[in-house]
Amino acid sequence: MNSNYKILLVYPEYPNTFWSFKYALKFIYKKASFPPLGLLTVAAMLPEKWERKLIDMNVNPLRDRDIQWADFVFISAMDIQESSVRKVVSRCKAIGTKLVAGGPLFSARYEDFNDVEHLILNEAEITLPSFLEDLKKGYPKHIYDSSDQWPDIQNTPLPQWELINLKKYATMNIQYSRGCPYDCEFCDISLLNGRKVRTKTKDQITKELECLYQNGWRDAVFIVDDNFIGNKRKLRKEILPAIAEWMEQNKYPFYFGIQASIELSDDEELMKLMINAGFNKVFIGIETSDENSLTECNKYHNKNRDLIYCIQKMQRCGLQVQGGFIVGFDNDPLSIFETQIKFIQESGIVTAMVGLLNALPKTKLHHRLIKEERLLKVSSGDNTDFSLNFIPKMDIEKLINGYKKILSTIYSPKHYYKRVKTFLKVYKPINKKKFRFSLNNQIAFIKSIIYLGIIGEMRFHYWRLFFWMILRRPKLFPLAITLSIYGFHFQKIVNLQIKLA
Repeated sequence: MNSNYKILLVYPEYPNTFWSFKYALKFIYKKASFPPLGLLTVAAMLPEKWERKLIDMNVNPLRDRDIQWADFVFISAMDIQESSVRKVVSRCKAIGTKLVAGGPLFSARYEDFNDVEHLILNEAEITLPSFLEDLKKGYPKHIYDSSDQWPDIQNTPLPQWELINLKKYATMNIQYSRGCPYDCEFCDISLLNGRKVRTKTKDQITKELECLYQNGWRDAVFIVDDNFIGNKRKLRKEILPAIAEWMEQNKYPFYFGIQASIELSDDEELMKLMINAGFNKVFIGIETSDENSLTECNKYHNKNRDLIYCIQKMQRCGLQVQGGFIVGFDNDPLSIFETQIKFIQESGIVTAMVGLLNALPKTKLHHRLIKEERLLKVSSGDNTDFSLNFIPKMDIEKLINGYKKILSTIYSPKHYYKRVKTFLKVYKPINKKKFRFSLNNQIAFIKSIIYLGIIGEMRFHYWRLFFWMILRRPKLFPLAITLSIYGFHFQKIVNLQIKLA
């Protein structure tokens, strides 16, 4: 058998969504928000002598000659990329190149992809070596599964960043941990990565940062962990001090964003350590302020607390809080839509992703709805596209209209810019890194004046914020312009989604 294969790693397209930032990226001449970290890591697990290429279809087109070049096409995807995945599979079939597929989409729904030759399910550190060994022997199997095992990610290799052009992306990403101690009914993280938090070492993390630095990166880094603070003790004692030391030695080349649970707000010492290490953004799964709905979805750690106080506490510490919200719980009252609007506005959460509840495959919610005979279809993976895959308790017309009202209100120019101002009044950053007004930033600023200040329907609110920032908080002026550009994207997305709904 051939022992020197040519491997084409393909990352399918994302549709235009809330998190795609498609319209904002145009201001800074970037093609995508994040690189395909999973595939870059898988590439590093392949035999060294194998040839490999990576095509991120969000950045570059996939050409037939690329598929023809390869002995195998490795593809990884999430649910939201399914439409693009289907097209790639069809093209590979037509050309005759075999597929090797992995990632969340295939791990959760492998039975829907029988036309894919080889399915590498769950975490690649365990299943990929078995496939490679069988391939070497000449008898690779159809499915490789490790659903009862969780690998030690301290053995995970450095991503092969040289396979992509970093300049095409707005943010780089790394991973520190896998797993989440919580078990929210609607979430698939415990299914995919388990509830025990597994972490990398401080040396691994600083090596990953050094690798990005040596490849020329000098901007945002998002740590993709589903709950960064799952092991607070290790963060406090080892990881954050190591990151802070590395950042200081290298003159603060990065700033970090994370995802975390609301308990972060309870730990001022931890927040200070994070700020000192260059962290400035955190995404919090808030979901709802309704106590009955929080009980319903097992989000007990969000209960019995003043959520707005918690959010503003993080903002005052220097963290920009982004939030995830959900409507459509069985216990949601008809007042939930006004309640969500009021909460989002008062909290000053500028980037507020509000979605309709959907049942992801094999989650506890998915199993419950099957038992109650309320499940209708597979989720699209995009909870902001106005689709429901189950029969809700609330009248569906009232639910959809209420959801439309939330989005059209919070992303109207008046409400959006008011929320930006609410946030900027509270936010107290500790700037370790001096803002560099690079060429891209200069171009983005000029384009914001044209598209937001002159052409756009937000122009009155744009200029009002513009002069308020210059007079009151000039040091935060670049952030205000960035948030204005985000608002342009969010409004475009909301208008498009409402039109298509």
